Amino acid sequence: MKRYVLNEENKKNILNDLLKRSTSNYPEYEKKVADICEDVKARKDEALFEYTLKFDKFALNKDNIRVTETEIDEAYNSLDAEFIDIMKEAFENIKKYHQKQVRNSFFDTTEDGTFLGQRILPIEVVGVYVPGGKAAYPSSTLMNIVPALVAGCKRIVMATPCNAEGKVNATTLAAAKICGISEIYKVGGAQAIAAMAFGTETVPKVSKIVGPGNIFVALAKRYVYGHVSIDSIAGPSEILVLADETANPAYVAADMLSQSEHDEMASGILITTSSELADNVEKEIDKYMVDAPRKEILEKSLANFGFILIANNIKEAVDAVNDIASEHLEILTKNPIETMGMVKNAGAIFLGEYSSEPLGDYFAGPNHVLPTNGTAKFFSPLSVDDFIKKSSVICYSKEALEKSHEKIEKFAKQEGLYAHANSIAVRFK
Repeated sequence: MKRYVLNEENKKNILNDLLKRSTSNYPEYEKKVADICEDVKARKDEALFEYTLKFDKFALNKDNIRVTETEIDEAYNSLDAEFIDIMKEAFENIKKYHQKQVRNSFFDTTEDGTFLGQRILPIEVVGVYVPGGKAAYPSSTLMNIVPALVAGCKRIVMATPCNAEGKVNATTLAAAKICGISEIYKVGGAQAIAAMAFGTETVPKVSKIVGPGNIFVALAKRYVYGHVSIDSIAGPSEILVLADETANPAYVAADMLSQSEHDEMASGILITTSSELADNVEKEIDKYMVDAPRKEILEKSLANFGFILIANNIKEAVDAVNDIASEHLEILTKNPIETMGMVKNAGAIFLGEYSSEPLGDYFAGPNHVLPTNGTAKFFSPLSVDDFIKKSSVICYSKEALEKSHEKIEKFAKQEGLYAHANSIAVRFK
């Protein structure tokens, strides 16, 4: 882990280091992903089945590609009942939070016959990708499906890879069952994204694809964008802890490590106004690392993307927070709500020592699909808004248009668009 006294040069270097994790830095995979996507687009199921056999070692066909109700029920019943209850409670928390995001259409009228509005409708068919390689994430299944349910999407299609025996992870299927989703296809990787984007004989074409995945999934989402909408191109996980001398070093260390254990590219950063806290956090991290279950991953993550920055004051610290724009921001200061008032850029904000990041990952309700790699400056967490589309509505009476037609005609002529002007003028000749 690198430790610096915060200054502009160090901050710039850190930002450059973090940006190295961007999907734009993997040109060696881009052509491979493009070829897979185009192949699935051209040969549909034939290509999809070939790639599944090649990468997942399962002989997929039109009869076994879709997960059956029996498989879903078997997976659900195989799990510990207590864990099922926990997932159900998490589902309810997520649903209640997202129900508060629902937006309504609006229409305004005037006495002279102007009728303007905005019509909001759900996207009809959406695709949810759920990873299933090195690890399974039933929490991501819940987080990606629930806002689509709340938005009112009529059809939610899920794609997730299977193992060599054709089995899908049981926790993933159980989470889908809790959500009421049963249209699940045993396909993964770039080929799954292509299948949902372009459609095959067995996998339907969707209008939007959401969900996390490895570099091949991320690049495939970027490749098919425009044919379909996507949520975002997520990078490796990251956490930034903003703390002063009142913070508990054991909590800070534990929270930094909670994200660093994801993978070698994950990032854990502490920005603090207290050198003493920084010293004690380093000691706590060293203690944990002695027999850490994911020690090798943690060591690489901390060595490459772990930072402790000492700031002169809280303003300097918050300025750095806003420049880094982290996916997860924990504020462990004397008055975290007051400190939050200065923060402009963060994906999710956790306030106080009993609001550690995993609370948001699994249970509290806000979505854990968040902007990474500094994109919190202009992107937001996944929400109900990601699963709706808006249409503007315009209706003028003759009386209303008559008051404005000459202004509109002049505007059109100013742009050299005389047919535009004429389509207004012809109504008053």
